[in-house]
Amino acid sequence: MKEIFERTSVRQYTDEKVTDEQIEKLLKAAMAAPSAMNRQPWEFIVVQDPEMLQKLGSVTPYSTPVARSNCTIVTLADTGNSTSNIYLHDLGAACENILLEAVHLGLGTVWMAVTPSKEREQAVRELLNIPENIVPFSMIAVGYPAGEVKPKDKFKLEKIHYEKYKAV
Repeated sequence: MKEIFERTSVRQYTDEKVTDEQIEKLLKAAMAAPSAMNRQPWEFIVVQDPEMLQKLGSVTPYSTPVARSNCTIVTLADTGNSTSNIYLHDLGAACENILLEAVHLGLGTVWMAVTPSKEREQAVRELLNIPENIVPFSMIAVGYPAGEVKPKDKFKLEKIHYEKYKAV
């Protein structure tokens, strides 16, 4: 539970490199996520090239942390020929696992949506030469936090509702 409560979005990173071993652990965590019908539609592109990080960092006004990172994981969904968007749940779970494993490894991350924006999807698709049957889902900038980061307490009792059902 420690990692769940310590996780927070980190947008500034030091120059210290994320190691290949750490990246592999992040991706193993991602692929341990639950998946509808065990389809496991996820694929990942690990971006470490500074020039590409700069380009991906300009995809949206909110993706600038990518340009400040030395590693970004682009999450993708292989939709095959399916019109179902159940992959959204699968990829969401995989992304959360990456975020939690990063905390465990002493890394910081920020998760930035690509889908459902067709413009963002197309920009990422063109930059990374992604085929049409693969959906760019999100980008997760990864690095060592620059400065102290403190998670927020997001618990709000007023967001919890209980319903009692009566037998008919």
